Amino acid sequence: MKCPFCDNPDTKVVDSRPTDEGQAIRRRRECEECGRRFTTYEKIEEIPLIVVKKDGSRQTFDRSKVMSGIIRACEKRPVPMDDIEKIVSDVEKRLSNLMLKEMDSSLIGEYVMEHLRTIDDVAYVRFASVYRQFTDAESFRNEIEKLLSDSGKGRKPGRKAEKP
Repeated sequence: MKCPFCDNPDTKVVDSRPTDEGQAIRRRRECEECGRRFTTYEKIEEIPLIVVKKDGSRQTFDRSKVMSGIIRACEKRPVPMDDIEKIVSDVEKRLSNLMLKEMDSSLIGEYVMEHLRTIDDVAYVRFASVYRQFTDAESFRNEIEKLLSDSGKGRKPGRKAEKP
C-alpha cells in the first residue's frame, strides 16, 4: 500500500481488526520511509446483482422489493417478521453465491416460494398467484391441488407458522 504522505510504496501493517460486523478489516499501517501512520479498510468487492425482468428490462436487485412482496403475501397470517427477514437473507445469499452478473426474476420468485411453501400455505398461494400471474380460478385450483398432493409426500397438510 502506497503511503498517502510521501508516496513510498513500502508500508507495513501495525494493527489489524475486523469492523463493520466482520464485513471489513481495519488496518493501521506505517510507512517505512517517513514513519507516519494511516488507516486503510479492506472490504470484499460486491458485484451488483442485476435482475432481468419478464419484459426484458434490467434493474439492480432490491432487497426491499423482495421483502415487501413477502410481507404482502403474509398479511394477516401468523408469520413472524423474523421468518420473513430470514427468507430474504437466504434468497439474497443464494443469489450472491451463484456468482452470476445477471439473473432472471423467475429465479428469485422460485426461491421465495420454496420458503413460503414450508412456512405458510396461504402465504405461498398468495405469492404464487401474483408471481405466476394467475388469471382465473382454475389456476388457483391447480396450485392448491399441487399443495394438497404434496402433503401426502412427507409434508404436513395446512402447515402454518407458529404464533409468537
